[in-house]
Amino acid sequence: MDEVIQVTQWLSSITPRKKAKLFFFTTHADAPSPMVGSNDVDTHEETQLPLATTVALHNFKNIDEFLKKKVNTFSCYNVIENEITKTDYEYLRFYSACKYLDVVPPFLDLEKISAIQNKFEMTDEERDYRLLLDSADLVLEKVCDSLKPAGVSQMWTALRKDRNLIRGVKTIDIIGFFVDPNPTGIKECLFFFIVRFLQKADKINRVNTNRLERLIAQCDESSSCEEWKTIDFIIDSLRFYPTELYPFGFCLIMCVIEGRDGAMQEIEKTMEISRHLGMITHTEKNPTKETIELVKKELMKPKYQFYSSFTCWFMSHGDSNSMVLADGETIEREWFLTSFPDISTFQLKPKVFFMVSCRGANKFSLKGDEFEGQSATCDYYDIGSALIRNRMLDITDSVRDISYVQPMMDTLVAYSTILDHLSGRANTHGSIYVDRACVLMSENISRGRSLTEILEHLSQDLHEILQETMDEDRIVYKQACHYDSFFRKTLKLPYTRHPKEDVHSAPQ
Repeated sequence: MDEVIQVTQWLSSITPRKKAKLFFFTTHADAPSPMVGSNDVDTHEETQLPLATTVALHNFKNIDEFLKKKVNTFSCYNVIENEITKTDYEYLRFYSACKYLDVVPPFLDLEKISAIQNKFEMTDEERDYRLLLDSADLVLEKVCDSLKPAGVSQMWTALRKDRNLIRGVKTIDIIGFFVDPNPTGIKECLFFFIVRFLQKADKINRVNTNRLERLIAQCDESSSCEEWKTIDFIIDSLRFYPTELYPFGFCLIMCVIEGRDGAMQEIEKTMEISRHLGMITHTEKNPTKETIELVKKELMKPKYQFYSSFTCWFMSHGDSNSMVLADGETIEREWFLTSFPDISTFQLKPKVFFMVSCRGANKFSLKGDEFEGQSATCDYYDIGSALIRNRMLDITDSVRDISYVQPMMDTLVAYSTILDHLSGRANTHGSIYVDRACVLMSENISRGRSLTEILEHLSQDLHEILQETMDEDRIVYKQACHYDSFFRKTLKLPYTRHPKEDVHSAPQ
């Protein structure tokens, strides 16, 4: 069959709502960089004009032409070995969006996709199409689905009133002031136009969504929300880090085994909980400084830009400032923590560090006969309002900026103990902190709990446990853990375990 006919038939089989979503996912705002053939200027003609004309004319002709152009480009594209190009990235995004929306063209060359994935050095686990979807766009899709056409129309009216923001923007004038968003697919096009416009104007990104939240807050709840949804519910959904679908993120486990009883148990527990949470996991046993540098270099590869979050478990001996590596050398804890968050592939994404080591030799000792022989360090341990706002500063958009971000932002560092104190271990099971952390995360999956809620529960749980030193003094003591957070949103654990799909070298 002629390719033109195939493309026409494919487009005619897609509903207007799915066309709008396919366009939105394909014109993703934060493409990885640097890449061959990529530039920083994404013309509004490509990402905003088709949406604007569709809303104004109630006609999907320009979106159809855009999708045809994409298909034709991919059809003629020859995959070049080694170099990662802008087209490579677009091809993967297009395929994943089609797969997600269940509109994969029957004529799409899956062998090319497999070849592109080879260039990205993707493992079998990473060839799951869900990795390629942008979690922030998926959250925005759900926000759109929660709003009625009237709600999006009210957002548009509120946006049009911000003259400083829309001055000189031709696509705004194309749509006009009054919009009828009721025809099928027009609500989606208008909402996605608003989102892409705010992104291009540097008013929102995957972390900073205040400007979008303020537009939604101006909607009338009775007419703007779909059934069982409220304005508060919709806004709250934007206040979590976007970690939709599988995988939940990338997990790096570094564990010094030498001289640390129970270290293999620590690895097994952290691997099990990370997989249970739907993370793709990599383990480094007995890391050295060279190992750490190689891992940092690995994490800078383009494929890691597809991940939604980064988690690192580092387990070793240590003191107040340093951690002991497998070869006996030490590294400064501060150096380790500040070098990873600066990796560009995980910017604007949550980064969590579990630092499991002693930070000194001090102990919160417990004295008295009633404490003798009671500790978890031995093998007895069983795993098992308006007026107020009017008085506040009026912070205008002119003094807000989301372009420049401190490297440590969106990072959380969880310490197994407080400064200058011991971090306890069980004789055979390894770190008690690691064990309790894994147990609590496992118990709280599907309960909608945030990571910080679980860490606070962990702090309470750990501080109840009596531990005993392994020296001849056999001092009974308690351990206190804590965390430092630079988070700007809430990181929730997934509601369900996300199983990986059965994928091989070629996508199914």
